[in-house]
Amino acid sequence: MEYAIVLLAVAVIFIAQTIKVVPQQNAWVVERLGKYHTTLNPGLNFLLPFIDRVAYKHSLKEIPLDVPSQVCITKDNTQLQVDGILYFQVTDAMRASYGSSNYIMAVTQLAQTSLRSVIGKLELDKTFEEREMINAQVVNAIDEAALNWGVKVLRYEIKDLTPPAEILRAMQAQITAEREKRALIAASEGRRQEQINIATGEREAFIARSEGEKQAVINNAMGEAASITAVADATAQAIERVAAAIRQPGGEQAVQLKVAEKAVEAYSRVAADSTTTLVVPANMTEVSTLIASAMKMVQAQRPQ
Repeated sequence: MEYAIVLLAVAVIFIAQTIKVVPQQNAWVVERLGKYHTTLNPGLNFLLPFIDRVAYKHSLKEIPLDVPSQVCITKDNTQLQVDGILYFQVTDAMRASYGSSNYIMAVTQLAQTSLRSVIGKLELDKTFEEREMINAQVVNAIDEAALNWGVKVLRYEIKDLTPPAEILRAMQAQITAEREKRALIAASEGRRQEQINIATGEREAFIARSEGEKQAVINNAMGEAASITAVADATAQAIERVAAAIRQPGGEQAVQLKVAEKAVEAYSRVAADSTTTLVVPANMTEVSTLIASAMKMVQAQRPQ
């Protein structure tokens, strides 16, 4: 019975040493008698018991690595407290096992030194504006060295850039002054536009008033012209009618009678005025002479 238990235990150990199941997205490095032999892929694998052994196990997933905060000096001698996060992935399990004693520490240290080098070439203001450029240069610098460690650096992101408190206060004062300047400029532009709008409105109103006055003058002139034309037409029609009436039989006698009536009426009005002295012609035949002269003028104007 004891021999059976011992044999069972040896069998279990033998199977455990022989059969290896590697999970997905993992790679195991196998050494045979202390020397690299092979890399086990995900799935069922078989080893020689007591000769082969799994020396290293690596995850092939993307790994986020927090890079510790550090002080960096900019080109204009300003201190910045910078921290970031690095994303990398093991691409070669054999190199990750033998290329570096601790590839995670190596990547972290290289990220810090590369970051200090990149920021040292930039001025303070540029460090806030050129984050993407800083991230890209850090990735390029790490990636060249990490190839020997079987590691692929995917990206680096700066989490915080913290300048000293004095610099922060100065930057805040500068931002406040800039905002006040923009507010003053905006207010002055508003007043300028307001004055322009008022002047434009007054000019357009003056033009409208002048156009209205001009049109009123034109309308008045046209009305007066039409009135004068109407009066002239009416007078011409009256004269034509009078002339036509004179040409009728008895027309001249009617004119003589009318002229005589007007003359007598004039003399009567003069005589009726007590303040007017009436001088009667010695020869009353002058009245008939006046009538005869008027009739001659009418006959002279009569068309032939």
